[in-house]
Amino acid sequence: MKNPRSMPAALAVLLASSAMAQAEPLPIYGARLEGFEYPHPVKTFALDSQAQPLEMAYLDIAPTTPNGRTVVLLHGKNFCAATWEAAITALTGAGYRVVVPDQIGFCKSSKPQRYQYSFGQLAANTQALLASLDIERAVIVGHSMGGMLAARYALQYPDATERLMLVNPIGLEDWKAEGVPWRSVDAWYAREQKTSFDSIRDYQRTVYYDGAWKPEYEQWVRMLGGMYAGEGREAVAWSQALTSDMVFTQPVVHEFPKIAVPTTLFIGQKDRTAIGKDLAPPEVAKRIGDYPALGRRAAAAIPKARLVEFADLGHSPQVEDPARFNAALLEALR
Repeated sequence: MKNPRSMPAALAVLLASSAMAQAEPLPIYGARLEGFEYPHPVKTFALDSQAQPLEMAYLDIAPTTPNGRTVVLLHGKNFCAATWEAAITALTGAGYRVVVPDQIGFCKSSKPQRYQYSFGQLAANTQALLASLDIERAVIVGHSMGGMLAARYALQYPDATERLMLVNPIGLEDWKAEGVPWRSVDAWYAREQKTSFDSIRDYQRTVYYDGAWKPEYEQWVRMLGGMYAGEGREAVAWSQALTSDMVFTQPVVHEFPKIAVPTTLFIGQKDRTAIGKDLAPPEVAKRIGDYPALGRRAAAAIPKARLVEFADLGHSPQVEDPARFNAALLEALR
């Protein structure tokens, strides 16, 4: 092996983190992420949805000195409530009550075998959770797939949405309309069954972080990979296949001009996320996922939207540079 001093810094960090990941035993978690500890106590909201009883896991963290406002944080497809850990600390420290659900089909929530996933349904589930907590109005913050959900929530429940904040949301373009081929749920499922710790890490490093990697990202790879490594892997893969179909077939971008609440977009410029890019023709794959252009186009489409750009960050600015992201988030809230 070459001397690390002769290597580029990014490669040295990547090799070191990979070696560390291989040295530590790989975790195995349950289908509902049993065994992985969240940074705050997990509560459960029981609901009947689509003729079946379900459970929605969530965090509800009170501030030391309340300012009377509530922020709801919505996770992405490859993320969970725990991924918002640094943002939760910053928000509660500034006086905000923070509610962070795991959506049905994800993380510590139920994974029904038969469920018609839609952003409208997930928004309704979220609204039911907030109603059970006597929260009439809140700031809705959505990251990645959670950004698509947050936009749908603001469209569906404008009176309950104080502000809308989108953090590198996917769905800023309609991939099918751009030329990405449709893929069946069975094909999505076959793809999900191949998921491993290494495939999760490789995807996130390439697409989310512009080829760079930090050791602190590894905990989130282990969080996701542990579910795929456990006995509940089939239920996890099936839920992910169904929600992949939801993401691809239910664009919200065409309704951006109808969003009637104050909106801020936080866009890491290094992001290149685009669903179905692996099936797209080369000329389409090269064009889609251009977040610098997509962020500006979305800000122009949403009435009076504000755009915050992070020139050197990727898909998850709240993970990549928590201090800078949290400062920008709190400023937007003020």
